[in-house]
Amino acid sequence: MRVLVLGAGGVGSAVAGILAKRRSVPEVVFADYELARAQRAAHIFGAGATAIALDASSEADIVTAIAAHRIDLVLNAVDPRFVMPIFRACLTAQVHYMDMAMSLSTAHPHDPFTKTGVMLGDEQFALADAYAATGKMALAGMGVEPGMSDVFARYAADELFSVIHEAGVRDGSNLTVDGYEFAPSFSIWTVIEECLNPPLIFEKERGWFTTAPFSEPEVFTFPGGIGPVTCVNVEHEEVALIPRYLDVQRSTFKFGLGDDFINVLTTIQQLGLHRTEKVTVGGVQVSPRDVLAACLPDPAAIGHLMHGATCAGLWVTGLGKDGQPREVYLYQVVDNDWTMANYNAQAVVWQTAIHPVIAIELIRDGIWNTPGVVGPEALDPKPFLDLLAASDAPWGMEERAV
Repeated sequence: MRVLVLGAGGVGSAVAGILAKRRSVPEVVFADYELARAQRAAHIFGAGATAIALDASSEADIVTAIAAHRIDLVLNAVDPRFVMPIFRACLTAQVHYMDMAMSLSTAHPHDPFTKTGVMLGDEQFALADAYAATGKMALAGMGVEPGMSDVFARYAADELFSVIHEAGVRDGSNLTVDGYEFAPSFSIWTVIEECLNPPLIFEKERGWFTTAPFSEPEVFTFPGGIGPVTCVNVEHEEVALIPRYLDVQRSTFKFGLGDDFINVLTTIQQLGLHRTEKVTVGGVQVSPRDVLAACLPDPAAIGHLMHGATCAGLWVTGLGKDGQPREVYLYQVVDNDWTMANYNAQAVVWQTAIHPVIAIELIRDGIWNTPGVVGPEALDPKPFLDLLAASDAPWGMEERAV
């Protein structure tokens, strides 16, 4: 299998290191708008790697690159604004596609904090029949969250619960960054899209609906020495995916941001710095969000300044297979000192990268092979969880008091 990793930033470089250690595939093409970044990722992978410059917004250029390098699978490791041109290029080229964040949402034009507009992934699922006709699979949302969390949801439905009352993703950390009061550990583009868009909630009797950003704060206790963290509603793909495949009464996504982080994001929005529409500054057209990204530290370059651990997981309540009330937290904890020492990658990007690599191995071996546009919930969770359990960062499960 020949893989094209499109995007060689923090996550793409972490993918390179994990692929190199696991030797998942013998040949990989690393592509980025900046050739130097692709070359850096290729160097991390070593023998069998090729580096090319590629514009992720150009569907035609991606199709050409797929053909030129005889690619079997494209892993989209750029931010979500480029999902659709990459996705359509893979459809045209008739190859497997995988991303870690789905096509962007559009808020309801008149009632954004109650009603849904275009939901995350809607543009991709609209082309499900066309993709199925190619015989190839577009695996949407296969990072850590979404991705591993969605695999957990399918596993909980298959193996642990007869009735699921709530499948709620809960993500928290105790990470700090030396020398910075505000230094997101992920792309500011993704952070803004997730945190400032109206959060999505699903309830079986109501369907999907939205709420205000940072709503419904709750204290959730995380394992791995992280402890209690206040989590709030954030827009995320799991809430769009889990109810599509599984019978759940409620689905949510809550992230432990912290008051200081929320205050900074709120100020960014109030000042209009979250906007993507270009403005004129001294005769130059520039996007405020691009300026913000240029002013902030590169998430891929701050790992040596980070300390602590991050935890991603799925909290599930309902009735167990015996019909009795049950509450579990399925999770993965990753320590930043460990990822830096072993992969020279900070914990958040490394945790995002390990799961698509495992998915690539399952697709390579024909274990995951469902034509069309699918979420991780559509696939057998056990082979994935077996490989994850044997990896450098195994998953865990806590039974919690009901």
